[in-house]
Amino acid sequence: MAYKFVDNYRERGARKKLVEHLKSRGISDLKVLEAIGKVPRHFFFDETFWNQAYRDIAFPIGDGQTISQPYTVAYQTELMHLKKGDKVLEIGTGSGYQTCILKELGADVYTIERQESIYKHTIKVLPGMGYAANFFFGDGSMGIPEYAPYDKIIVTAGAPFVPEALLKQLKIGGVLVIPVGDAHSQKMVTVFRVSEKDYEKIELDTFRFVPLVGDQAW
Repeated sequence: MAYKFVDNYRERGARKKLVEHLKSRGISDLKVLEAIGKVPRHFFFDETFWNQAYRDIAFPIGDGQTISQPYTVAYQTELMHLKKGDKVLEIGTGSGYQTCILKELGADVYTIERQESIYKHTIKVLPGMGYAANFFFGDGSMGIPEYAPYDKIIVTAGAPFVPEALLKQLKIGGVLVIPVGDAHSQKMVTVFRVSEKDYEKIELDTFRFVPLVGDQAW
């Protein structure tokens, strides 16, 4: 992956085109689109593959993981209805691209990754890009209970069900966004915590994520 942080007119122009593409696909939150337009996605790619960075596709980053498709990142982020200062738990740091989008929107991010090599890489790269988050290594399906509750929780891997541990870490009035299904496809689910014991779930569009692995997952 790239360590040379060079962002020139070509890359900035490619991001503008990507933003317009996402608009055409139905992404309408202007703050989310602005964040997509700011974060240099090519920094997460080896220089050999920089020409792939602003295509609306997922791309392998090693250890069976991918950097998510920009549309998917924008879609999930839009569902969170983030406010500046929101305390956000991100399950699956991965490359850190989604983390950067959350930071651009003013979130206080707590992010956890279970793949050690990816974790070690990301905790070096993101600070070098100017994005400070709270990084953790471990089982994302269990969340990070010591810093709960969270205003928003986002899961960037496909789960067989909504982990109970994550529900308990969501603040009353908070939102959890998670893809739920089988190994081949998942429905995007938003969960609203309306009281201490009550939750409302809405099932949305179909996606395909890498699997969420852990004690409360696959």
